[in-house]
Amino acid sequence: MELIYRIFKLDKNSREGIISATSILNIIVNVLIALSKIVVGLLSSSIAIVSEGVNNAADVLSSLLTLIGTKLAQKKPNADHPFGYGRIEYLTGLVISILIIYGGIQMISESIRLMFNPEEVKISYVSLVVVAVTAIIKFMLGNYTVSMGRKAESDTLEAVGVECRNDSYGSVLTIASALIYLLASVSIDAYVGLFTSCMIVKAGVDILRSTISKLLGQPAEKQLVNELYSEIRNTKGIINAVDMVLHDYGPDAYTGSVNVELDHSKSIGEMYPILRQLQIRIHEKYNVVMVFGFYAVDPNGEKADELIRTIAAYVRNEEHVKSYHAVYHDPDTNRIYCDLVLDYDAEPAEVIGGFREYMKKYYPDKEIQVNIDTEFV
Repeated sequence: MELIYRIFKLDKNSREGIISATSILNIIVNVLIALSKIVVGLLSSSIAIVSEGVNNAADVLSSLLTLIGTKLAQKKPNADHPFGYGRIEYLTGLVISILIIYGGIQMISESIRLMFNPEEVKISYVSLVVVAVTAIIKFMLGNYTVSMGRKAESDTLEAVGVECRNDSYGSVLTIASALIYLLASVSIDAYVGLFTSCMIVKAGVDILRSTISKLLGQPAEKQLVNELYSEIRNTKGIINAVDMVLHDYGPDAYTGSVNVELDHSKSIGEMYPILRQLQIRIHEKYNVVMVFGFYAVDPNGEKADELIRTIAAYVRNEEHVKSYHAVYHDPDTNRIYCDLVLDYDAEPAEVIGGFREYMKKYYPDKEIQVNIDTEFV
């Protein structure tokens, strides 16, 4: 690996350098393995071995696309794409998954054809040794690629590693099939080829599902969310933080918003320097561009405690209400404000009506302003 880093002038401590170097290693190894398997498979008329060779050739393309996607994702933001090009990595994963699925379906078709029109298989112990050696190499390469994918926090690179490791398992089945043929003269080559091809399709579908999930928008990593909440809630002057939303614009590139609860007696002038420094700190530590909204709350006083206890009792008895926040009584307008966090099975209109009816029993002369929230992270 040191040689690859040196030849291609890559930084082994950077995310881009790790992904690029690992992808180049995969390309070199898979080209050699694909050529050896395809040649051995054609000479022995083994669809299982040829299928593995074709899958290894697809791995070359997967690694090449990962390399290209990583390079393009590093392009700087511009007027057309102010949030940068990080999501190109997800599009790369989408293309890779489609190619894997297509290759697997082609091999399934060929395996089924051979089931009904079997051809003579010419397998030698030499060809088995070639397959066994490549299986060991693929397993080691797969483990290494997965570990580098986790280190660089690259799902695409990790997926390439998992697929690489799965290839080695397929090779074990191919070897078993060949040994059965050599020892018992019974050919199950087409069936093994079918099973291996189905594994290829499944790997492609898994990558496709994961990539589509990211493009559609899935919750951010729980560790990141917890660290951000901890950073905000432990800031002097902030009572609580809620309603966090994070938008993923590629690995390690987020924009987001969060509402903070502030003492209603504090002025904007007092809180601005605190929130501004917190915003800068979050960007430097987590690469998240965070925007703050705020709720005014009264953390002291009997009326505030009584109001919170009343609302807490309601939430405890409601199946679909997960939590509450932003509780505030404005004496000037005679309004009570509260946000309720619902699960995805709740009917917001029913909850709002039920909550207002409940609150009117205790505060008949107050106007109840309730807002419905959802947990986005």
